[in-house]
Formats: sequence, C-alpha cells, structure tokens
Amino acid sequence: QVQLVESGGGLVQPGGSLRLSCSASGIRFSSNTAAWHRQAPGKERELVATITGGFVTTYVDSVKGRFTIFVDNAKNTVNLHMNSLKPDDTAVYYCNVRVGFRNDYWGQGTQVTVSS
Repeated sequence: QVQLVESGGGLVQPGGSLRLSCSASGIRFSSNTAAWHRQAPGKERELVATITGGFVTTYVDSVKGRFTIFVDNAKNTVNLHMNSLKPDDTAVYYCNVRVGFRNDYWGQGTQVTVSS
C-alpha cells in the first residue's frame, strides 16, 4: 500500500532555510503528480507547490523564488527546499501524491515554525 513519511520540519529564524523531505512506499513520485500543502492554526489548508512527471512545477505566488520542489529519483522522495523563510510560512506542511484518476495519499505532516 501507499505510505508517505515526512521529515525535516523544525524551528528556524526569519531569513533562514529548511529542507523538507517525503519518502514513499508503493508509488514512484516521478510517475505521478506530487504536492506540498500547508495549514496554519485556524486557517484553511493551502496548496504550496506541485510537481508533475518529476519536472513540471507550480508554486503559490507567496513562495515563488523562495521555495523549490523537486523529486529525487534515486531515493524516491519529493522535497521542498525553503529559503528566506518568513513568520507567515509557519504551518504544518503535508506532502501528497495523486495516483491515477482520483486517489490521493497524504503524509502525516511536519511542523515548520519561523520565529526569532
């Protein structure tokens, strides 16, 4: 069965960087559409970035130029490198993958806190 496991969250100062990673069993990220979402307390879950076919990417406007999503084929992970972090980036970050026509799978989430 498909399982996603996330890692890399933590506490970082404004302007700092973090690298999130999501490993998968049962699927290949390079063959599907993967994404990172985030949800802050009291807020709706927000789509942050997507990657399709291991190459084609999209980003929400607020993270363009700061975040990079990519697939590591050797490790079968989808990664989110976050630079120039701001307090507004504080949220629980979730990875997911869409397989076939409608089946979505989600990781457990990892906390990112940006604070001085």
